[in-house]
Amino acid sequence: MSISKPPAAPKPHVVSDDAKDRVQTISERLPEPGRDLPGESHGGGGNWWLSMLVWASIISVGFSGWYYRDKWWPYVAQLTAKPPVKQPVRVVPVVTAPVLKKDMDVYINGLGTVTAFKTVTIRSRVEGELINVAFTEGQMIQEGDVLAEIDRRPFEVQLQQAEGQLARDEATLKSADFTYKRYQELMQSKSIAPQQVDEQRSLVQQTTGAIQSDQAAVANATLQLTYCHITAPITGRIGLRLVDQGNIVRANDPNGLAVITQLQPISLVFTIPQDDISRVQKSSTGGKELMVTAFDRDMKIKLAAGKLLAIDNQVDATTGTVRLKAIFDNEDGLLFPNQFVNARLLVDTKKDAIVVPNAAVQRGPSSYFVYIVVNDDSVDPPVEKVEQRMVAVGLTEGAETVIESGLSPGEIVVTDGLDKLQKDTLVSTAAKEKEKGKDSGGEKGSPGDKPQGDKRREGNKDKSKPDGQKPHSSDPSTKSVAKIPTSPEEKSAK
Repeated sequence: MSISKPPAAPKPHVVSDDAKDRVQTISERLPEPGRDLPGESHGGGGNWWLSMLVWASIISVGFSGWYYRDKWWPYVAQLTAKPPVKQPVRVVPVVTAPVLKKDMDVYINGLGTVTAFKTVTIRSRVEGELINVAFTEGQMIQEGDVLAEIDRRPFEVQLQQAEGQLARDEATLKSADFTYKRYQELMQSKSIAPQQVDEQRSLVQQTTGAIQSDQAAVANATLQLTYCHITAPITGRIGLRLVDQGNIVRANDPNGLAVITQLQPISLVFTIPQDDISRVQKSSTGGKELMVTAFDRDMKIKLAAGKLLAIDNQVDATTGTVRLKAIFDNEDGLLFPNQFVNARLLVDTKKDAIVVPNAAVQRGPSSYFVYIVVNDDSVDPPVEKVEQRMVAVGLTEGAETVIESGLSPGEIVVTDGLDKLQKDTLVSTAAKEKEKGKDSGGEKGSPGDKPQGDKRREGNKDKSKPDGQKPHSSDPSTKSVAKIPTSPEEKSAK
């Protein structure tokens, strides 16, 4: 049986001397029992109500001021507000253009392809070895120029054979003709039968036919010799060579030797919408020639100018367009076959039209308008401002628009900087800035003043002097600087 030990007694709490001193000090400050606290009196209930009344008054006044703040706050704001700062007048820089009065050309634009009037593939008409190529690739050639030569020796032999056969048949004909004449003399004396005479006559005729055939053979052999020289059938530019020298060419080879394309003159086939056919027909009435201008794909470079040649007889139902054909002299050779170009057909000219740049015309909620620049002489110095003017817009051609009404020639319209403009906005134009520059340039400086550049050059003269050369003593800007001693010997000498 285990016996448990009794719990240990707790250790007594030891109070330090500092704690004892603090307790003694607090006990001395407390009032004795039965005495009133400092500042307390038997009538303390009246002070409490007075405090409550003061706080209620403060809260009531604050709430009333907050509730009626809309009536008294504007007066306070006026007293405390700073005086308004005058904003500088805003001047908007713009780009302008004058309103012009001139003749306006009306065009119809179309897309087209350049087409050559003649394109010829050069092929050999006889078979043989190609012994000479007489042209350069890309060369401009004239009609009749020799392009290539084929070995002619086999055809010369054929010609000689045909000529020999012809000579033999001619001799046979001559012998048969003599025999026929003798038979006719014997027939008169009845020394020969008539049948022999008829047979001899037939022999003469057969020989005559053989001679005609021989003559044709000779002509054919001569023609074959001619075909050995291949010449240009048209004037134009020859393309790349398709067969090299030394190859055997055959008659009517589908590839051919080269291709010649006529470039002068050249045609352009382009299309226009079917809605513009009536305008073209009216303009071409009476045999009037319509001018056509060809431009590149970007519509920036003019390639050639020509005239309308023909109008197709039907409209393409799939695209709703009609084809037109124009002819160009193409003297400078800028048009090439199968080249894609933009065509502009001149159909009308509007006389004395009021014209402005397209950028000046703006679209409003109900109509078009422009900003015009006017001079305001009512202030000193005079200023330029803009006015909004409603206009009636006509046709547009290129970068210009015809104004039917609303503007007069000579007025100035704004073309750039329009997004910052309103009615009566002050603006600054290039012409006005140039005038200001001239006026300010005339007022600056006097004949005796020295330009700034001269002053810089004079200042640089002193800087460019060598280190060992001292400046002139008479120069007031030159000051001597004493040398500070650094070593102990120098300090002792000093």
